[in-house]
Amino acid sequence: MAGHAHHDAHGHGAHGHGDAPAHGSRKDYVIGFLLSVLLTAIPFALVMTNAFADTRITASIVMLCAVVQIVVHMIYFLHMNTKSESGWTLMALIFTVVLVGIVIAGSLWVMYHMNVNMMPQMSGDMGAM
Repeated sequence: MAGHAHHDAHGHGAHGHGDAPAHGSRKDYVIGFLLSVLLTAIPFALVMTNAFADTRITASIVMLCAVVQIVVHMIYFLHMNTKSESGWTLMALIFTVVLVGIVIAGSLWVMYHMNVNMMPQMSGDMGAM
């Protein structure tokens, strides 16, 4: 009986620790940090060393690393999993996916149209512009 009063006095209630939001350990934060550094260093090295002759391959790897890094941040730093907060995590995941999709599609669209409409022609005929 005294044990239950002790838990209630500290705000844990009768439900124990099962209903509390999950917080990562120091090990989880270190793993998340190291994965984030690795997922940043790989694209940086690929771009700086021109590892692939085809820039589309480099861009694809950079985007893949970015998506994996989003997942790493959601798991290790935002502590999102399938068990917490009765579906709010799923809603946050759906919102994140939609938002990232809009940002990536919009950025690619803008960069493509800026390249097509603003760059000088490679043929050397500057009078045609």
